[in-house]
Amino acid sequence: MEPRFEDAVQRLEAIVEELEQPSITLDRSLALFAEGITHLRSATEALGRAEESVKMLVARAGGVLEVTELPGG
Repeated sequence: MEPRFEDAVQRLEAIVEELEQPSITLDRSLALFAEGITHLRSATEALGRAEESVKMLVARAGGVLEVTELPGG
């Protein structure tokens, strides 16, 4: 099961914090970078799926709201 978007972003933030430490080794940096790429791809895919399912509310004359599909969706 893929991690939730929020979990992937949270882990990415933790990875960035660790990568910013001056004492981190090259091997650890490379391992974190590879892990980060995996989480980034997961988050990007989740955003893509969410984008496809989003509906726009468009205010019509008279204050009536209409639900329309996003272009390409």
